[in-house]
Amino acid sequence: MKALAIALGLAYAAGLNLYATVGLLGLAGRLGWLGPLPANLLWLTDTWVIAIAWLLFLVEFVATVTPGVSTGWETFHSLVRPPAAAVIAASVVWRDDAHMILIAALFGGVLAVITHTAKLGLRYALDSSSAPRAGILTNLAELALVSAVVLLVWQYPIPTLLVAIAILVGFVVVARVVLRVLRQVFTGHWMPGCGLLQEPRTGTAAVGPTEDED
Repeated sequence: MKALAIALGLAYAAGLNLYATVGLLGLAGRLGWLGPLPANLLWLTDTWVIAIAWLLFLVEFVATVTPGVSTGWETFHSLVRPPAAAVIAASVVWRDDAHMILIAALFGGVLAVITHTAKLGLRYALDSSSAPRAGILTNLAELALVSAVVLLVWQYPIPTLLVAIAILVGFVVVARVVLRVLRQVFTGHWMPGCGLLQEPRTGTAAVGPTEDED
């Protein structure tokens, strides 16, 4: 169960940001911040792997704060992050029996799809709002979450995974609210002010017939 929790935690992180996850795993494993990495993940500690992972992370950081590019980048990575997350999850438990490897790969891939989809929805909202500053803050928060999961899941696998899933649930709720509000704003059904969508008023109000007219 501990190994499976670690595998799912890494898949969760990879679904959010694959390059940061790989770069952190390689760097932390090389510097001894983590316990010994599984044999099938030792290649992540190679210098060229760490360098390429962090270079791609920087490219992704710039791409995801550029309006018009962010959604294209995130949509393309729908084909990249879930399979890579499944491979990382399977590599963690590779020495176990075939059933555990299959479970880790399947559940890791599904969890990565969920985290990536939630992130994709928020990216669509931010990209449509043309708010680069919000994109930068989102990237920093994402890096902090990925770093916490990658580094803590080795020492506290089950608590870290449960907290990460709780954060994901809140993340999904926030993303849905943001998307709903932006959809209402852009379709003209909601505006931040009282009376802005009221019917035009005339200078005189219509009145009914008076007693004299009767």
